[in-house]
Amino acid sequence: MLFGAHCSGGIKKALDKGEAMGAEAVQLFVQSPRTWRFPDHDPKDLERFRERREELGIPALVHSLYLVNLAAPDDEIYRKSVDTMRSTVDAACAIDADAVVFHVGSHLGAGFEIGLERAVPAIEQVLDRCSERTWLLMENSAGAGGTIGRSVDELAVLFDALGRHERLGICLDSCHLYVSGVDVTDEQAWDGLLREVDERIGLDRLRMLHANDAKAPLGSNRDRHDNIGDGLMGEGIGVFLAHPKVQGLPVVLEVPGADGHGPNAEEIQKLRDIHTRATS
Repeated sequence: MLFGAHCSGGIKKALDKGEAMGAEAVQLFVQSPRTWRFPDHDPKDLERFRERREELGIPALVHSLYLVNLAAPDDEIYRKSVDTMRSTVDAACAIDADAVVFHVGSHLGAGFEIGLERAVPAIEQVLDRCSERTWLLMENSAGAGGTIGRSVDELAVLFDALGRHERLGICLDSCHLYVSGVDVTDEQAWDGLLREVDERIGLDRLRMLHANDAKAPLGSNRDRHDNIGDGLMGEGIGVFLAHPKVQGLPVVLEVPGADGHGPNAEEIQKLRDIHTRATS
């Protein structure tokens, strides 16, 4: 597996921070995660990122803005979400990123079918801007507040509605699966979910994993990440990492870190050590 982390610093600094912590894959934001405003990136910064990533020889994944809601009933939020996703994919293509990971959003009580009617044409617009290299990856949600993508079934419905687009894939998050009721610390449960992915979507569309421990209980639908080994999944996250069908994938940490400033070298090493123990 390629063990990596979400790194701060954006296009200018994320790769260097990833290298410093020994990351074999880097996930980053291409805009501030706290505002809708999308920056006008300097072409020199985009070029430097491409060159630096080529030097390091590691996958680079972009995570979309968390404010994005492609199923929003509110027209203004919907417009901002589509515009931001289009700009995000444009930037990801400009740096030769391997993918843009995104949360579909929430229907906010309007119902899954209504949310689907909003989300599908929005995602179609975004897919049109992907390149042969840069894919779009739907991430499973924790399942609270009417979020779409809380199960493989919902992801598969979206996948089919989007014509099984050749550059559309998925990212599975261990914490989100756990709190939505899938015990990925149990071999049978995790194997069953991967078989469902293979049957409904195809394992070739599973392009990356997020490895996060959980502060909230199984099935609680509460999205609260914890540091590796410190949460309720504990050593059991090794089951999630050890399955033969996910070997070779980039696996990215999105944990608070010991100081609350995000993943670091220690967290990545803990992940490697658990993987070694689980596969030995």
